[in-house]
Amino acid sequence: MQILLKNNIIKIVVEEHDKLTQPQINQIKYFGFSKGLDKDFYSVSGDDGISITMRLISYFDRKNIPYTLSKNLSEIKKKVSENQDSFSKIKKEAADFKEGIFDESKFNDFCSFINNHIKRKLKDHQIKAAYHHYLLKNAANFSVPGSGKTTTIITVYEKLKSEGVVDTLFVVGPPSSFKAWKTEFKETLGKVAKVSTLSGRSKQDRIIEYYGADKDIDLFLITFQTFANDFKNIKKFFFQNKIFLVIDEAHYIKQIDGKWASSIIDASEHAKIKYILTGTPCPKNYADLFNLFDFLWGKNNAISEKEKSYINICEKNNDYQNAQTFIKDSLDPLFYRVRKDELGLKKPIFHDPIFVEMNDIERKVYDRIFERITKLSYYDRQKNFMTLLNLKRGRIMRLRQMTSYSKLLKTAIDDYDENLLDDMDDISNVIVNYDKYEHPAKLTKLIELINLIQKKDKKIVIWTNFIKTINLLEKYLRKNNFQCNHICGDTPIVEKNDDIFTREKIIDEFLTMNSSIDILIANPKACAESISLHKTCHHAIYYDLDYNCAQYLQSLDRIHRVGGSENKEANYYFLQYKDTIDSDILNNLILKRDKMYNVIEHNSDIYNLDISTFTDIKEEETAYDRIFKK
Repeated sequence: MQILLKNNIIKIVVEEHDKLTQPQINQIKYFGFSKGLDKDFYSVSGDDGISITMRLISYFDRKNIPYTLSKNLSEIKKKVSENQDSFSKIKKEAADFKEGIFDESKFNDFCSFINNHIKRKLKDHQIKAAYHHYLLKNAANFSVPGSGKTTTIITVYEKLKSEGVVDTLFVVGPPSSFKAWKTEFKETLGKVAKVSTLSGRSKQDRIIEYYGADKDIDLFLITFQTFANDFKNIKKFFFQNKIFLVIDEAHYIKQIDGKWASSIIDASEHAKIKYILTGTPCPKNYADLFNLFDFLWGKNNAISEKEKSYINICEKNNDYQNAQTFIKDSLDPLFYRVRKDELGLKKPIFHDPIFVEMNDIERKVYDRIFERITKLSYYDRQKNFMTLLNLKRGRIMRLRQMTSYSKLLKTAIDDYDENLLDDMDDISNVIVNYDKYEHPAKLTKLIELINLIQKKDKKIVIWTNFIKTINLLEKYLRKNNFQCNHICGDTPIVEKNDDIFTREKIIDEFLTMNSSIDILIANPKACAESISLHKTCHHAIYYDLDYNCAQYLQSLDRIHRVGGSENKEANYYFLQYKDTIDSDILNNLILKRDKMYNVIEHNSDIYNLDISTFTDIKEEETAYDRIFKK
């Protein structure tokens, strides 16, 4: 039997004397080969075709089925085998290092490079992570937020650049991460990076960068969306340069077959070195890990299709223990993780909730709306599933809006058009003109709290989830002579002229002591990850909350991080309206936070989690049923 590769077609030539059983024929078809006009089988080649052929060869070897390969296929098989051997070797070396087994001379040389070429003094955990990544070349860092992942990766980049392996650092991440990369580059290496921020620029400008790029650029920064739009041009750019590719906040590409993930995996095959960073505590499911390691090592290398199928079956059967055991040996050596308790940070202070009595109009509106929702809930069973789901989410959103700024009741909510103010003309008119009658009681308490904090520390970050509330707070604080600014999704990334305050300018100004910004107002969706505020800011006020625990945890880490929090406590304050949904949200977040931290701090295995505990994607629906006793 011959296996041939010609004109991009893989062909199995079955000779007269070849005897294949029906199960063997079925297996060949299962691999993707189809029956030809005679006894031969065919399969289209390409990357998938080669992968399928390697599986076929492995099957023939196991079953002792004789075959010969064409010369080009023999060369491909040899190369695949060499790559597998190389992968196995460096994987074992990385695994041994995590167990404390390593070549001391080689490690000392690496440390010597750090001492002589890296300006920043790295923590022990950063040196260990950097060396682990240096051994692997393609690696994942799943350390907790605030552990110094960016510094670690920049150190590895500088080492590999000194060896001529790479020449450019190319970072894909959310806009909020861009400032950190520029700042950490300077503080880690002691030099200002020549940066090209691709996102926020025109398509034509980006094409000029890809095809006529300045060879002196040290750092390219791009968002996931822009990467997906440009991936064909980026793929060519990678092919022509020695790229050190980093996916920051890599949980954005966990979704299998997602547009962002597919484009990044496709284009990244031409990058010389690849790294992924994410401090997200746990995956939503084990399949979330597949994209991350497929990106690093190519499909089926770190974890095979057979292994993926088995893991999926285990997860569907809630058999997490077997799934964890099955993938431990495959994935453990390929990532490094530092837990929060390894960082040596001072324990953060969570102050008791500050309970506030609503003003008269706020209380009247909240009680009337709550009563209306209670009555409407009696008819919920008559609604179909999707309608009811949207109603529950919309109603919870309305309650949340009223604990932030009553005027938000007049804003639209996606997939929710229920009019809770129907037949309430008195309430509706008051809400439209709310600012004429009163301001939220939380605002008064906020001013008191800020004055109290600023007796010892000037810098404060205020978190709120609503854009109109951000505008209200900024207006009110400035009216009371506080120096503040805000960041939300609409805040520009790229500077177009000197008059525009970009995210970077605002953060720089906020972090500078005795600057024109002492208070930063932000929403977690735009700022809860990637930015670092801990060097000058040690106080965070939560004006309002939502049920998104992941964003909440990310926001906590903005002021509790390596490089400042070792000697200064992080302080968290929560403004809560009495007898409202505020208490349910905070209690829910505290329960999830404590459960998640308990797992994270006592087990470094990213997949050794009771996933069901943390992945309720219908949290607002659950809250609705809890509050209205369904």
